[in-house]
Amino acid sequence: MSTVIAAIDQGTTSSRCMLFDRQGRTQSLAQREHHQYFPQPGWVQHDADEIWRNVRRLVPQALDQARVGVRDVAALGIANQRETTVVWDRTTGHSLGPAITWQDTRTSHIVGDLLARGEEERIVDITGLPPHTYFAGPRLRWLLDHRPGIRERAVAGEVLFGTIESWLIWNLTGGVDGGVHVSDVTNASRTMMMDLSTLSWSDTMLDLLDVPRAMLPQIRSNAEVYGTCVGDLEGVPIAGAMGDQQAALFGQTCFSPGDAKCTYGTGAFLLVNTGPERPRPERTVLPTVAYALGDAPPVYAVEGSIAMTGSLVQWLRDSLEIIETAPQVETLARSVDDNGGCYIVPAFSGLFAPRWDPDARGTIVGLTSYIRKGHIARAALEATAWQTWEVVEAIRHDLGQDLESLRVDGGMTSNHLLMQYVADVLDVDVERPLVSETVCLGAAYAAGLTVGYWADLNTLSHHRHLAAVWRPTMPPAVRQRESTQWNRAVEHALGWMTPPAT
Repeated sequence: MSTVIAAIDQGTTSSRCMLFDRQGRTQSLAQREHHQYFPQPGWVQHDADEIWRNVRRLVPQALDQARVGVRDVAALGIANQRETTVVWDRTTGHSLGPAITWQDTRTSHIVGDLLARGEEERIVDITGLPPHTYFAGPRLRWLLDHRPGIRERAVAGEVLFGTIESWLIWNLTGGVDGGVHVSDVTNASRTMMMDLSTLSWSDTMLDLLDVPRAMLPQIRSNAEVYGTCVGDLEGVPIAGAMGDQQAALFGQTCFSPGDAKCTYGTGAFLLVNTGPERPRPERTVLPTVAYALGDAPPVYAVEGSIAMTGSLVQWLRDSLEIIETAPQVETLARSVDDNGGCYIVPAFSGLFAPRWDPDARGTIVGLTSYIRKGHIARAALEATAWQTWEVVEAIRHDLGQDLESLRVDGGMTSNHLLMQYVADVLDVDVERPLVSETVCLGAAYAAGLTVGYWADLNTLSHHRHLAAVWRPTMPPAVRQRESTQWNRAVEHALGWMTPPAT
């Protein structure tokens, strides 16, 4: 009998492979970072071939750590950085140009053209997404326009497109020798090319973006067998795939409407399960597919995406050099009692939810001679909490949905000061699970359900155990005062790149 489920999480800065047992406990973890490329301001890209090489190395490492063989693996699940865009040659198996990441803003002219043509309402009605550089479709259009010969070959089906899970599944199932070309519905929903109601590629969106249908993967559910691995996982079925934030929602067992999670990593991503009906919020948070299991109807969610949280701490470490390691930010922040009147708005490449201003830029306000390094560190952590608060307030306003608690995961949740401040500004309990790698766990859960390793969602819910809970302690008057100051700070950051009127 198979003893473990394997999961690959291909993230923004690294890839990892993990193995889980029937109680959802971690049996091994192998991880490897990949290079980040910043060739121009606003451009952020990866090497898809390097990512694939890293994944191939990680799988046998994870098996060796757990002292299990391929025959002990019941199935493989995959989670991935969602909007990052890859095109590759069907014949050679190599990527054609860079993998353009979700943080990249080079497609602003494509998005601006769609807005100028008055297409926003139609795009939102079809996809649920506003035209924005965040999504994969405009990146694909950019690659088609800027890589000579790709468009003609794409029309002939010789060049393939996918988000990272498509790239990995194609390679894991044989690549040039019969690789399966699919995308799961959660990743497809982040391309700005999928109809959010029918869960199929939209002819209208393909026409608007001038994308050949022949290069697109088949859209599939999150829990089904897509194909069988070759190579290091020979014979193992790939039975689950999810975008990383939906995988975290699933790994946090947010199976009921109103359940909410926020993943704090490079950015932060708050998702709330809204049930089987497509939500239609205002232009603040995004409707998206939470998950679709086999032939069952999809479950939807709303999402608030925050571009810069953990990366702001990295900036303090690498650019300002006021800390040597990321964990030191908490120690430095605790050296002062408050932010000293200093606020940081980390709009380094614009603001995502709920402001959606690509022309916003990072701002530090309230500086006086009193401000020390500790105040800067504290303001950086508080910025993450207040951005979370903005998203929650938008969900409350748009959907009338109040949170009963917030389930959190990701590297920043080890920062107790930050988590307490999140609980304080949201005025709800903040809960961290015992298994912190919820992205991998969610991918594993989807694959395990498909092959019968776990019986049902109730079984998965019973595996959830809490490691820590932070309860709100902030007086309402303080919360009101600080939220007002935060909003004042954000106003200074908005529209910074827009030329002043003459």
